[in-house]
Amino acid sequence: MPVEPRHVAIIAPPTPGHFNPLQVLGGELVRLGHRVTMVHLGEAAALVDDPRIGFAAIDGRGGASLSAYHATLAAPTGPIGLPRMIRATAAMTALLLDRAPMVLARIGADAIIADAAEPAGPLIAARLERPLVGSVTGLPLLREPEVPPPFLGWRYRADGLGRFRNRGGYQVSGVLMRPIDRVLGERRRAWGIADAQPLVQVAQCPAGLDYPRDYLPASFRYGAPWRVAAPVPLDLPDDGRPLIFCSLGTLQGARRHLLATMAAACAAIGARAVIGHGGGLSAAEAAALPGDPLVRAFWPQEAVLRQCVAAVLHGGFNTVLDALAAGVPIVAVPIAFEQPGTAARLAWVGAGRVAPMRGLTQERLARSLAMVIREPGYRASARRLAAGMRAAGGAAVAAATISAALRDAGGAAATRASADSDDVRDDMRRSGSR
Repeated sequence: MPVEPRHVAIIAPPTPGHFNPLQVLGGELVRLGHRVTMVHLGEAAALVDDPRIGFAAIDGRGGASLSAYHATLAAPTGPIGLPRMIRATAAMTALLLDRAPMVLARIGADAIIADAAEPAGPLIAARLERPLVGSVTGLPLLREPEVPPPFLGWRYRADGLGRFRNRGGYQVSGVLMRPIDRVLGERRRAWGIADAQPLVQVAQCPAGLDYPRDYLPASFRYGAPWRVAAPVPLDLPDDGRPLIFCSLGTLQGARRHLLATMAAACAAIGARAVIGHGGGLSAAEAAALPGDPLVRAFWPQEAVLRQCVAAVLHGGFNTVLDALAAGVPIVAVPIAFEQPGTAARLAWVGAGRVAPMRGLTQERLARSLAMVIREPGYRASARRLAAGMRAAGGAAVAAATISAALRDAGGAAATRASADSDDVRDDMRRSGSR
C-alpha cells in the first residue's frame, strides 16, 4: 500500500542524547517519503546536523536559554541540584506547551512524534488533534509494580518486598516531579483536554536490556539503536596495550577528577584509556590526565568501541547501546537521570558491573574493570545483546512501524492540519496560548 506523506513534528528534550537518535529516525522517515521537522528553542537548531531534517523555532522570549538549561542539567544531583533541575525542566515543558502549538499549526505539521522524556508532546498532540507517536530514546518510562523506577539503581525482584520497595520509590518520584505535574495539570484544565494516546511507541531499548514486564501497552515496540548504517572508519594508535573507552557524555564531561580516576584505573590494569570528554575539559586538563590516554572532545564512538575490550561509562543510554552493539562489556559509574536504572539492568543481564560514584577510587574501578575483561561471561552477555539488537533492525524498522501506524490512522489529520491552522492560531491568540 502506498505511503501517504506526512509532515511529522518531533518534540523532545533539547540535548544531543535525544536529538541525535531522533534525527536518524527522522532521516528514515524522510526516506519513506515523509517530511520531518524538529521543534524547540532556536539554540537547539545547532543540534540538528542532518540536512534532510527541518527545524522550527519556538518563541524563546522571556529569558528562556538553552545554554542555561544545559548548565542546570550538568549539575543534577544533591539537595540543591536535583530540585533546580526539575524546576528548569518544568519551565521548559511549560514553554513548549505555551508556544509550540502555534509553531506546529504554522508549519502545517499533521503528526507528532513525542519523546517520552518530554511530557509536553502528548498534550500538544491533543490540543492540535494530531496523531501521536511515542518515541523512547532511553529506558521505557512505564510504571509496573515489580519494575523499579528508572532513576533508581535497584535490582529486579518479583516478590512482595520488591513491590513494596518500588511503591515507595514511585511515591518519592511523584513528590519530586510535582513541578512538572503542576504545569501539565494547569494546561489540561485550561484546555479542557487529556493527553493524546499514541498510535505506537517505538523504543531504542532492546527487550533483552529491560527488566521483565507484565503490563506493556499493546502499542509498545522494543527495538535497537537508531544509528547511521556505517560507522566512520578509524585507526587508533597501537602501543600494545588493550583499549578501554571512557565517557561521561556531553553534559557531564567537565568532571575532570572522575575522568582522571578512569584513566588511572585503566593504566593500573595495563590498559590505555580512550577518553571522550564532550568539550568539558581544556587542552591543559586533557593533557594532564594520567596513564597517557587518547583524549578528544568527541570520538566516533561506534568505531572506537569496536577496538576496545571494555568501556567505563556514566550510563548514558546511547553510549551504553553503542558499547553493547559492539559486544563490549561495561563498568557503569552512574551519576543521575536514568543512569542508575540503566546500570542496574546491565548488571542484571550480566553485561557489566556497577561502580558507584560515591567513594569511587582508582583501585575499586580497576578491580571492576579487571573482572569484566577477564571473566568471559560479561563479554558473552554483551554479545548476546548485540545479536538481539542486530535482529531488531534499528531506525529503519522503527520508521516503517511509524509510517504504517500513520497510514492506518487515515488521512483525516492531514486534511485537518491544512484546513484548521488559521483557526488554531486565532484560538491561541485569544487564549494567550494557555
